[in-house]
Amino acid sequence: MTQPPHGQVPPRGTVQPPPVPGAQPDLPWLGRPHTVSAPKRRSPAAVIGVCLGAVAVLVLGLVAIVALNRDATPPLSSANYRDTPSSESPSQLPGGAGAPASASPVPSTELSTPSATGPQKVLKLADHPILQDPNAGLQNRVCTLPPWQSTQAGAEAFFTAASKCLDAAWGPFLEAYHLPFTSPALHFPTGASFETECGTIQVGIATAAYYCENNLYVPFRGLQTDQYGNNPGVYLALFAHEYGHHVQEVAGLMDAAWQKIYEAGQNSPAGLEMSRRKELQAQCFSGMFLGAHVDQGGTINRDMYNKAWNDQETRGDNTSRSHDHGTNAHYASWWRAGATSNRIADCNTFAAPSSEVS
Repeated sequence: MTQPPHGQVPPRGTVQPPPVPGAQPDLPWLGRPHTVSAPKRRSPAAVIGVCLGAVAVLVLGLVAIVALNRDATPPLSSANYRDTPSSESPSQLPGGAGAPASASPVPSTELSTPSATGPQKVLKLADHPILQDPNAGLQNRVCTLPPWQSTQAGAEAFFTAASKCLDAAWGPFLEAYHLPFTSPALHFPTGASFETECGTIQVGIATAAYYCENNLYVPFRGLQTDQYGNNPGVYLALFAHEYGHHVQEVAGLMDAAWQKIYEAGQNSPAGLEMSRRKELQAQCFSGMFLGAHVDQGGTINRDMYNKAWNDQETRGDNTSRSHDHGTNAHYASWWRAGATSNRIADCNTFAAPSSEVS
């Protein structure tokens, strides 16, 4: 769950600088080396003739070098020329249906004018740079978490470790696009309510975790451990969903979405649809994280993954009786799309037809 950013709508950000183009190729080798024997004594006239001939040869040689060098240097296509780094080979992910695993997070989209203040958010939605490469996903990594314990201390240890795994997954991905990645601050409220920059939040069934302005809150009382018990996959997917909102925040997707919501009206049909697109993308990001880490040798095992997979059908607007998160069926389908493909382009909810984000 998220609330609108604190204060007025933030100003539109700038796009980021391209990498420095590669070095120019070496000049072609002109001719073969040769040896020079000791000169014989000659008359002054002969010496002058030889010198004039040498000058002519030298001038002709320089003209040839310039002409050949001009042909060998590739032109830059534009000021936005980008020498895309090569990506690593993808590995295979044993997903819910045996889907391929992650490719390199290195982007292939062009970015533009560099900012004098360093990396900045890109306030775009369907055309956001991170959503354009069909082969971009999270690297398969090992994530080691402590055993789940249904206590305040046990939950804090579990989510603190999970946050580090999420940082290690999403940080390099976002930094590859020159986005200003920072880790979210974790909070573990213990009361019946807690204060955030988005206002006072009441702890209840709909508040198992909460994100606001680079802060991630996990009130233990909202996790419903009496219902879910020793079920860490469910808790991890829920936490990864809220962390997905942090990915949106860092990238600029969150601010861009809230601009549209403000323009349309938060409770208008268009505003509610934009909210659903934002929430369903966080679902897809959560699925990507679990899909990239299951069965990689850490503690995210097949049982955790399967429990998270099945739990998604129990969440959504059908359960909460709201209209801002998406139906239970769509809540599950977008999570599973991220989990099975681990391709961020498959999480482009902002480009999806309205029928897929109802």
